[in-house]
Amino acid sequence: MSRFSQTDPELTHRLTRRGMLGVAAGTTAAALLGAAATTATAAPDNASAAATASGSRGHGHGRPVLPPGRLGIQLYSLRDKVSTLGFAPVFAELEKYGYDEVEFAGYTQGSAGPITLAQLKRLARNYGLNPIGSHVGYYSDDPGAYTFAQNLTKVLDDAQALGMKHIGTASGPFRYGSTVDAWKRAAEEFNTYGAAARARGMKFYQHNHSEEFSFATDNPKVRLYDVLLAETDPDLVFLEMDIFWAYSGQFRFSKRPDGSAAPFEPLDYVLKQPHRYPLFHVKDGVSDPSNQYGYDMVDVGDGDIDYKRFISAVTKLRGQRFAHHWQAEHDNPADSLTFARRSSKHLHSLREKC
Repeated sequence: MSRFSQTDPELTHRLTRRGMLGVAAGTTAAALLGAAATTATAAPDNASAAATASGSRGHGHGRPVLPPGRLGIQLYSLRDKVSTLGFAPVFAELEKYGYDEVEFAGYTQGSAGPITLAQLKRLARNYGLNPIGSHVGYYSDDPGAYTFAQNLTKVLDDAQALGMKHIGTASGPFRYGSTVDAWKRAAEEFNTYGAAARARGMKFYQHNHSEEFSFATDNPKVRLYDVLLAETDPDLVFLEMDIFWAYSGQFRFSKRPDGSAAPFEPLDYVLKQPHRYPLFHVKDGVSDPSNQYGYDMVDVGDGDIDYKRFISAVTKLRGQRFAHHWQAEHDNPADSLTFARRSSKHLHSLREKC
């Protein structure tokens, strides 16, 4: 078991996600995480009904907010179904719901049987799904671990075999601690991974949680996320903003440890350097100040994060409408296929005035 408290949902999420990663992990996702909990109320089966669906913010006439061909899903959200049903039935449902892309969190099929990378690539393409990226661990104490630090060549070999253009990690740059120099050291390693990925025609990226927006322990005036941006080469290291966790970071870290104000807007990071954010995680939450993270995670469309505003602001930038990929995600959905269906429906329903 982890040395971290299992009552901390963000750390639990980070550790369980890491436990899924790897081609030959040897342990099924079901064994690691268990099956999903209760079943949510079913929504209409077809994403094409979304434009006329009632109850979705921003539905109606006008240009779709979501660019065509750019809706994906992080398969971590569907780990229970992949481990019990296999990739093919899950991919069939995703095609029906109107998804275009998938982002992996491990390449094994768990208890449903083994699958090769060539088979997995072919299977995704058969269902019209583009493998857009994958999450792999950053480092491990085990020299044989499937991580960037321990097995960079193998990680890149596998990503290349799947034809992916992005390969990244959901691990924070905390390997050496939370000081400015510790993050500079981690940033230099990220630059190395980015250079190796670029040599193969791929982009290396890092996916945030909320703690990346905390402050350096040796200089509480410095936000660690700013160190990461400043110390990584913008041509080598890219970011996948998890929008839910970024707004959680806003809730948690808009004041410095001494109580002085340090407000920030996650969207501003993207608008300032849109080329650094090829991927996003679209994850929703209901505002809850009693929750230490500021939000209770819900299906996309059921929460308070204004995705019509966020996606529109990014895609309206000159030359940026098709420059990004939007991956729906929920860490622990009540029913994962219902989550996938409802999230696609909502995002496809959003409209903006041209």
